[in-house]
Amino acid sequence: MSGDGERDTSRFEVSGSLAHRVPDLGALELLLAVARLGSLGQAARELGITQPAASSRVRSMERQLGVALVDRSPRGSRLTDAGALVTDWARRIVEAAEAFDVGAQALRDRRDSRLRVAASMTIAEYLLPGWLLALRAQRPDTAVSLLAGNSAAVAERLLSDEADLGFVEGLSVPTGLDSVVIAHDRLIVVTAPGHPWARRRRPLGASELAATPLILREKGSGTRQVLDTALGGLARPLIELSSTTAVKAAAVSGAGPAVLSELAVREELAMRRLVSVPVDGVSLARDLRAVWPTGHRPVGPARELLSLTRG
Repeated sequence: MSGDGERDTSRFEVSGSLAHRVPDLGALELLLAVARLGSLGQAARELGITQPAASSRVRSMERQLGVALVDRSPRGSRLTDAGALVTDWARRIVEAAEAFDVGAQALRDRRDSRLRVAASMTIAEYLLPGWLLALRAQRPDTAVSLLAGNSAAVAERLLSDEADLGFVEGLSVPTGLDSVVIAHDRLIVVTAPGHPWARRRRPLGASELAATPLILREKGSGTRQVLDTALGGLARPLIELSSTTAVKAAAVSGAGPAVLSELAVREELAMRRLVSVPVDGVSLARDLRAVWPTGHRPVGPARELLSLTRG
């Protein structure tokens, strides 16, 4: 103690960043509670900390500021003159922090009020509806919009900030995006029951499949990319269509053979509207991925939807 009853704070030095010179919010809230209640012990109980922890926090604050803030006695705790002044400043800081917190919550509420999803066609048509229903049960107030397109279009939507989360089917992750595998899929060759391939006794060879004009998705689609890479090139398309549903309808009509996701043709195979044609010498397995801009991990509803896809 110094001669005038104040604790010795003469070794205080003004240096370093503001964060090192200004007490944190927890310490300032404690000081305000001591001023209001007149007791360090009651202030500690109100804030849910022990009295020794409160005493330690006050001493640390006094060392940080270089002045004595609280006089403790058997009758309670009293602010020093410096402590009363610091308390006035602390009140303004805490009020500003409360306004900051309200504003931040408003930003989170605005973010959480909508979710923009971009997905390649197979995922959009056959997987996302179930995931979105599950998300709605958790977040009934979140408005969800779904933009369906090929994998290249999904990447463009994400990189231009037109979507919060995307899903693609290709072999590689588009540049500028991070990803995680959420499911696995397999492409299969299908034809209408009346097509000659439906009566084959032997599997198709990879070279025969590559040389045959097929009903195909457009360039840029994950399905087209996987097939082209697996076969090392494709014949000129018999028909080129922009959706999985359109390709499937053309195959069912007997227009020719197609290569589609196993997810997309389960019902048609079960009802014998399409027939699966075995293929030898080529793997048509692929990963289905969730994607988002590099360095911007999904948050809020996007993070919850991502967790549902992996449940």
